[in-house]
Amino acid sequence: MNITVLGAGAWGTALAHHLASRHSTLLWARAPALVEQLAHDQQNKVYLPGVRLASALRYEADLAASLQYAAAEDALCIIATPVAGLRAMCKTMRELNCIPARLIWLCKGFEVATRCLPHQVVAAELGEHRSCGALSGPSFAREVAQGLPVALTIASQSAACRDAAVRAFHHAAMRIYTADDVIGVEIGGAVKNVLAIAAGIADGLGFGFNARAALITRGLAEMTRLGMALGARAETFMGLAGLGDLILTATGDLSRNRTVGLQLAQGRSLDQILASLGHIAEGVRCAPEVLALAHARAVEMPVTQAVCSVLFDGCAPHAAAEALLQRAAKVEASLVSA
Repeated sequence: MNITVLGAGAWGTALAHHLASRHSTLLWARAPALVEQLAHDQQNKVYLPGVRLASALRYEADLAASLQYAAAEDALCIIATPVAGLRAMCKTMRELNCIPARLIWLCKGFEVATRCLPHQVVAAELGEHRSCGALSGPSFAREVAQGLPVALTIASQSAACRDAAVRAFHHAAMRIYTADDVIGVEIGGAVKNVLAIAAGIADGLGFGFNARAALITRGLAEMTRLGMALGARAETFMGLAGLGDLILTATGDLSRNRTVGLQLAQGRSLDQILASLGHIAEGVRCAPEVLALAHARAVEMPVTQAVCSVLFDGCAPHAAAEALLQRAAKVEASLVSA
């Protein structure tokens, strides 16, 4: 199978490395200098330093040529840009008149301002693409690049797309599960980043493991309520793209969003934290969009509200935590009660 991965960040590079062990894989990067460095060193010194990439992996800076490589009916194109770059990539595909037959995106979050999920962005720019979907689940790029075990979900309304993703990815230490609830899988991938910031704040304040477990559980309830209000199925959030990704991002030391929370609790400003990360923390961009959608749908999301108050309203982390602790007692009906 010919496969093109568009975007040579850490995740795109890690997946291209995995794919190249079995398929003819091309990794596109926007910057010619990065393409030259990748080809020369066989590692991504910018985003994935220290990992030697598959010798069979090819690199390309020409987007038209990269899209053409994945143009055949049995090929696969993977968009590995952040949500912020998804619309521009789809527009370019249309302008170049080279829309791949099978398309998968990796980005997680809502588009700023429009509050569109990735599948809505793709539909708006490319029409109702018949064979496309989202790949999501608990996955740190470095561990995948190191060949450690991982399980992911491909969500698509197209059986052909799901089958192609399984053929492409399901080998070595990577397992692929299939689903058709694209909305649920995408909401899980978006909201878990916001909740990971909350978990980082709680850990940074020294609240302990009991508090972390409670926060993850009630955060999952928030995620599920919003998802159901937007048309997702409740059971999706108990799977890899919901609970699985939430646990990883809220507890793992490689989580950028958890790191944001930890450093906020230590008194650093958001600007300082983002400048030092060197990578995008999608939860920061996503948090106000999630909260706005929750308000529009009359969905209570107190943990998300607390995160937004710390990120954007000048609320001290300990004050936001205190406000959560002082909330009135509730009946535990996790999909209904806030």
